[in-house]
Amino acid sequence: MTYLTYVCVFFAFLITAAIVYFFFKYHRKRPDEVGAPIHGDMRLEATWIIIPSILALSMFGWGAAVYVDYRHTPPDTLDIYVVGKQWMWKAQQPNGLKEINELHVPVGRNIRLILASEDVVHDFFVPAFRVKMDVVPGRYNTMWFRPTKPGRYHFFCSQYCGTNHALMGGWVTVMDPTDYAAWLSGTSGGAANPVDVGAKLFEDKACATCHIADGSGRAPSLNGLYGAQVLLADGTTVTADDAYIRESILQPNAKIVAGYQPLMPTFQGQLTEEQIIALTSYIKSLQSQPVPAKGAGIAPSARKK
Repeated sequence: MTYLTYVCVFFAFLITAAIVYFFFKYHRKRPDEVGAPIHGDMRLEATWIIIPSILALSMFGWGAAVYVDYRHTPPDTLDIYVVGKQWMWKAQQPNGLKEINELHVPVGRNIRLILASEDVVHDFFVPAFRVKMDVVPGRYNTMWFRPTKPGRYHFFCSQYCGTNHALMGGWVTVMDPTDYAAWLSGTSGGAANPVDVGAKLFEDKACATCHIADGSGRAPSLNGLYGAQVLLADGTTVTADDAYIRESILQPNAKIVAGYQPLMPTFQGQLTEEQIIALTSYIKSLQSQPVPAKGAGIAPSARKK
């Protein structure tokens, strides 16, 4: 940012000074005066092509490096789900605590927001952090940031989403880690653990009938699934992340696991975003469970030795 500021200020003064200088030097001194013809100079032409090109490419390269780094989420993030709907934001902390138009995070920690919409396209924007991301129905988008200073910072929807779009905002409260831990434990007494909620949904929706832990069911075992590479029927592999799990719940025929038939029914319209988040949390909790030798669906090269 300092580099861009210096370049802009330098050329602003340079161009302004040149305009003032040429105004006085070349203004018409007599009514009948005709200016002398000026022929081009290749050195001057080359200078104002090469120097701006170098500056523009350096800005582009720097910006591209920053963007690529931003789009690669660090592995040690604190994951928080955020759901947008007309016209509010609902956040769910890792322990299941839910907030509306509020988001509490610890300072000095990488935070990843997993964003979903229940109705139309929204956009989660925190100007002070210089981060924003579209929130699109039917899929997850993610963004991350690392708050460095405690305080309260405004966030809002920057994509027009209907009548009360201008009111769809809230506050990020950045707290010291000890204060955040105390807040989390002191306000979560009535919050249901998302893993427990997901486990109950897993039973209520009869998922356990096919997804048997030992791999003997009509669908692959989910033990060790999250974060692993899944081998598909077409021979390709896909990472079992939040987006893959969500798609498998709502559109189970989109990606068929190798060795299995497309028997799973769709749950599109039968589950809320909060229920999908709870099921995802439950499947994440199975990450450390032993993976069966057969019936896991995980690519052989991705199995833990």
